[in-house]
Amino acid sequence: MAMDAVLNLGSNLAKVPLFTLFKDTSNVFRNDELGIEIAQIAVPAALALAADPVASLIDTAFIGHIGPVELAAVGVSIAVFSQVSKIAIFPLVSVTTSFVAEEDTTGKLSTELQENATLEDDFAVNKEMEELLPKAESTHKSSPVSSISTKRVYERRHIPSASSALVVGCVLGIIQALFLIMAAKPILNYMGVHPDSPMLIPAQQYLTLRSLGAPAVLLSLAMQGVFRGIKDTKTPLYATVVGDVANIILDPIFIFVFRLGVSGAAIAHVISQYLISLMLLWKLIEQVELLPPSIKDLQFSRFLKNGFMLLMRVIAATFCVTLAASMAARHGSTSMAAFQVCLQIWLATSLLADGLAVAGQAILASAFANNDYDKAKATASRVLQFGLVLGLFLWVFLLVGLQFASTLFTEDTNVLNLISVGIPFVTATQPINVLAFVFDGINFGASDFAYSAYSMVLVSMMSILCLFILSSSHGFYGIWVALSIFMSLRALAGFLRIGTGMGPWSFLRT
Repeated sequence: MAMDAVLNLGSNLAKVPLFTLFKDTSNVFRNDELGIEIAQIAVPAALALAADPVASLIDTAFIGHIGPVELAAVGVSIAVFSQVSKIAIFPLVSVTTSFVAEEDTTGKLSTELQENATLEDDFAVNKEMEELLPKAESTHKSSPVSSISTKRVYERRHIPSASSALVVGCVLGIIQALFLIMAAKPILNYMGVHPDSPMLIPAQQYLTLRSLGAPAVLLSLAMQGVFRGIKDTKTPLYATVVGDVANIILDPIFIFVFRLGVSGAAIAHVISQYLISLMLLWKLIEQVELLPPSIKDLQFSRFLKNGFMLLMRVIAATFCVTLAASMAARHGSTSMAAFQVCLQIWLATSLLADGLAVAGQAILASAFANNDYDKAKATASRVLQFGLVLGLFLWVFLLVGLQFASTLFTEDTNVLNLISVGIPFVTATQPINVLAFVFDGINFGASDFAYSAYSMVLVSMMSILCLFILSSSHGFYGIWVALSIFMSLRALAGFLRIGTGMGPWSFLRT
């Protein structure tokens, strides 16, 4: 009886959604079709996502050798630009990826049905022609099937969401550029850079010049969302690497040779962003039909409705991180410089997990469009297990590497001392950060945008409260404790949705 009870308990636990996602962990690195598909999407996506923060890290390293004031000033400006950009970028890219993946999948199904019907008709016509025409003449005539197949090879995909994303990206990029250029000084004042601060002039110069690249940033990210949706993450990687290499080459030329200082760093970054956008647009035109036959095909209402839900989400998350940067700036240039270095490392490494999130989102969106719940469950399970392994690896790697790498960013002793305070938080939160990003991608793949928005608002409200309390009582240390709480709550929100089999994940309970 006792053995039967144990077996029944084990059987019941196996049906709990949480346990279904973490079963068969021994197969996490299995070289099967799903594992290869995830790797082919995730690895290029992760490298492309990490490239921009790495470029910002290199900017930070170059500027850090100008002086701690310039490093802190650029730190505030990058924080402002990045967080304002995320307000537009995150909803744009996430919605685009899901919609493009769904439309591409349904379009392929529709095309296959049409091709099958056409082939049947063609075979019937060919049979009649063979009976009516002499055999030799029939042999020399080109087959309608081959001409149709040849034509289809060169047909571009018809994906209305791709055109919608580009239109929205262009408009948002222009609005963002105008907003940051006109409101640079008040925003910096809000961030703790007061009129009498030595950081104000270099921070304003950098922010104003870098804002000129906002249209290119938004457009390139919109196109990356399209490429992710069609499961092509190699093209964005190539374009991003070329642009960032150009940035790295131009940085020392503009900063030191032309003696433009922080302005030179901003100009180099803007040039690299426009280069990336041009390369992506050129490749996208080859693959996707960007001019729909009717304005109704753009489906702006559906695009904007779900985009607004994610806009709520990203505003809540962005406000929390921006507030943390503002509080670090209020403690002085030394605190802000140390915070900038730690934050850039934190984001650069954590975004490696976003590659897994992109793979999960693209594959899951296709699976849900096909009502293939077995593949949906297998994909969610595999990317979560990959995420846990990646998080543990980053924890160990950063724990060892950051002890020696801090001096690459600055030689100021006071800044280095504060960086050493932030390093334990940057390293220890890596597994949590990775799972939080992966849960986001999984929920986006299921088009569960409403839950993602409302849960993030609640998480941010709780985290902001912790930020105010801990920053005032424990300073720089308290800021990082609050950010660690923020990421933990984000991971918990994703865990609860899928682990309990709620919303689109109710099939996990059957």
